[in-house]
Order: sequence, then C-alpha cells, then structure tokens
Amino acid sequence: MRAIRAKVASRALAPGDRLPSIRAFAKTMGVSPSTVVEAYDRLAAEGLIRARPGSGFFVSATASPPLALAQDLPQTERAIDPLWVSRQSLDAGTATLKPGCGWLPPDWMPHSELRRVVRSVARSGNAILSDYGHSRGSLALRRSLMGRFADEGIEIGPEQLVLTLSGTQAVDLICRFLLRPGDTVLVDDPCYFNFRALLRAHQVKTVSVPYTPTGPDVEEFETVLIAEQPRLYITNSALHNPTGATLSAQTAHRLLNMAAAHELTIVEDDIFADFEPEPSVRLAALDGVNRVIRIGSFSKTLSASVRCGYIAARPDWIADIVDLQVATSFGGPSPVATELIASVLSGGRYRKHMEELRRRLAQARRKVSGQLHNIGVEPWLRPRGGFYLWCRLPDGCDSADVARRALPENVILAPGNVFSVSQSAVDFMRFNVAQCDDPTIMDVLRRALATS
Repeated sequence: MRAIRAKVASRALAPGDRLPSIRAFAKTMGVSPSTVVEAYDRLAAEGLIRARPGSGFFVSATASPPLALAQDLPQTERAIDPLWVSRQSLDAGTATLKPGCGWLPPDWMPHSELRRVVRSVARSGNAILSDYGHSRGSLALRRSLMGRFADEGIEIGPEQLVLTLSGTQAVDLICRFLLRPGDTVLVDDPCYFNFRALLRAHQVKTVSVPYTPTGPDVEEFETVLIAEQPRLYITNSALHNPTGATLSAQTAHRLLNMAAAHELTIVEDDIFADFEPEPSVRLAALDGVNRVIRIGSFSKTLSASVRCGYIAARPDWIADIVDLQVATSFGGPSPVATELIASVLSGGRYRKHMEELRRRLAQARRKVSGQLHNIGVEPWLRPRGGFYLWCRLPDGCDSADVARRALPENVILAPGNVFSVSQSAVDFMRFNVAQCDDPTIMDVLRRALATS
C-alpha cells in the first residue's frame, strides 16, 4: 500500500492509469498474490484506486492532490528555490535593482524601431489584429529563421519549424511530447534554473553533469548515460546560462557520438546566439536537426513583452508538436507578435541593434568584473559574450544567505543553489552585468558578504 501511495504522490501513477497486474506486482514486491489482492482491496476502500471488472485496478480521478513544484525541495532551501529569482524579479517594482534577473534593461532595447513597426502593424488588415495565426506560425518569420539557420549550415524546410509562445513554452511542448512521468532527463550542473522548475512540473527525474569551460564533462556524461539512461539532455551550446561558457568542437563531437550510441535526444537552447561576437559550434549544425532539437526566442534580444519562440526539429516530430500546441493553447504566438518580429529582423536594423548590444555588454562586463574584484568576488571565467558572469564568492559565504540579506535592501541577486541540481554551487552567484550599473548594488553586496 505504501508503494502504491508513493507512486501516486510522485505522479509516477496519474489519475486513470492502470496499476500493475496482481501477479506482476507480487513478483516485483516479492510477496504472494494474496498480499497484493489485500493491499489493492484496502486502497480501493480508501478511494485511492478503483476496480474495473475484467480490466484491473486504476488510479481514481481524485487521487492526486494539486502539484506543488517546490514540495520535494529540502526545507532549508524552501525560501530560495528554483522559482525564487523569477518570482522576485517579475513581481518587484521599478525601484528594485535586479542584478539577478535574466533580461536587459528597457533602455537597451530598440524602442523606436518597435514603435515604428507597431504603427505599421496597426495599419495592416483586420485579420492580423483579430484572427488566430497559422498552426505553425507566420510563414514570413519561419522563412527568416530558415535563412538564419542556413548561415549556420543548417538546411531545413518550413515543415521543420513551428513558432511558439516563448522559449519556455518550446521546452514545455518538447517535454510533453517526449517525456512521461518517471523518465530521466539530463541537465548541466549548473544549469538555467527554470529548466529545473519545468522538469519538476513534468514529474521526471533530473540528473546532472558538471559543466566545464568547454561544455559538459564528457567522461561523467558517458557514465551518467550508462547508469541513468536519460531520454533527454537540455543545454545551452553557446554562452551557457549561467556560466557563460561555450561548447568546444571536440566536446560537441563526443556528445553527439554518445547521444547516438545511447538513443539520447538533445534540446539545444540557442536563445543567446546573437550575443556571440563570433559564432561557435552548434550541435544542431553538426547533427542536421535529427537527434538534436533547436529552440530559441526573441525575448532577450528584442522584447520580453512580445513573446515568440520557435522549435526546429524532424518534420514528423514537428507535426505532432504542432498538434500538441493546438490542443493546449489553440496555436502559437499572435500574428501581431510574429509580424512585428519579422519586420524588425528584415533589413539591417536588427543587425545594427545587436552590434550595439554586444558593444555595450563588453563594456559592462569589464566594468562589473573590476567592481566585483574589489570586494573579493571573482568570475569563474571571462565569457566571450552575453550578459552573465558566474562568480565565486569569498570562502565561507553562502550565496543563498547573501541573496536573502540583500533582498530587504531592494537588491535581487541570483544565488548559485538555484542553478545547481547537486547543490555544489552554493558559493557561486550569477550576475547580469547589464543590470549592475548602480553603485548601491556593490555596497549592498559588500555588506551582505560581510554578514553571511
């Protein structure tokens, strides 16, 4: 009875699922069939399961309580869990400083261009302003993405692309499509904290591999593949979140060989691609979008308000993902959003915008690195681009404690524990250099370090 209750509580058995047969479960548990019959009868009397004559036993529709994403986290970390930074950053007022958030300041974005395009879209036909979009999203924007992929050496057709509401929804759809409760998913350690939260929502087991300056530790990667047999690996190839590291060609080659040998699917989140000064190796380019699924969005480079992401994958997978998106949200991004983004990407306006962002970010990285050094905080590496610095705190400082102490002073930091599956990153912290242009941040950080 305890074993069945545990499976229901963890969502390994969901409402409507059929329980193992009496004979099979008796063999699994090492007990007699009569013991299993007794257990099933008692659980049915409690209402947890119900019997269908001739079919077996099934989990009741009311068996599972609502899912709490943080319910299994250690109690010592409950206050600062993988959703903590997102909640604080999204809900904070304009007076709050956000060096731990994951986006650029509003005045860094191309507002004049966005306003121009918004006016143009507003003058378009009524259908754009009022109708649903195509099930796969705007063909114009998909063709623009195909051109960008071709520049990387990735030749795909429009049937291999679907536009999504965001990069996060892209990951969610892939998880819905490929995973079942109880499956194992491999992530980097550290990794983007929302990967952890999203995987928790899908009721899967998360395992991790240490991340190095050239990608995941390949020896440990193979060990985990053999021991855990994960179905999926989710990563950033370039300007990794949070470390800023970039995958090397040698590591990429070994990862793809191991993925093929162990039937592993890789999700390559390329959301930071345009922040690279020079393009680096991509798993999707080496693989030809066969075993690798490419996702991305424009939230970081254009606007988090105009939500739009994409998935590039095998045509048969895209067809099923399109149906899944129609079933769950009746389509993808609005025609207004896709028309706006397609217009900004056309011509040279977007290219000039990204050149300016890369210049400003390089300047900010140098400045913030110096400020952090002055208070004893050192970057793990000097990234080639992007807006994150993954920094080690002075010995003895717990990053969650530092973040907790800074919050009452209206400074939101991103502690290392929210990025780490193994909790080995407690003495690290991620800084968004574009959001650090205020001397108050370093003063608050210095005081928090001193009292941690």
